[in-house]
Amino acid sequence: MSPKGHVKVSIGFAGGQVLSVRVATDALASLNAALGTPAPWFDLELDDGAVRISLAQIAYVRVDSDAALVGFGA
Repeated sequence: MSPKGHVKVSIGFAGGQVLSVRVATDALASLNAALGTPAPWFDLELDDGAVRISLAQIAYVRVDSDAALVGFGA
């Protein structure tokens, strides 16, 4: 987990757009829970503000790994 419980998330939409943001882990959990509901909109709290997104348009939610990668090999 990232310091202070934050993660980098990429949210892909049906039209091909991608929103990349840093959010608290509890905000991510709230978004994941909202995806299974009939609610049309979700207010996602970000580190530096908030964004209202249409849940029906979300194609995927990608959570980036915290692993630090340096160099060319593993």
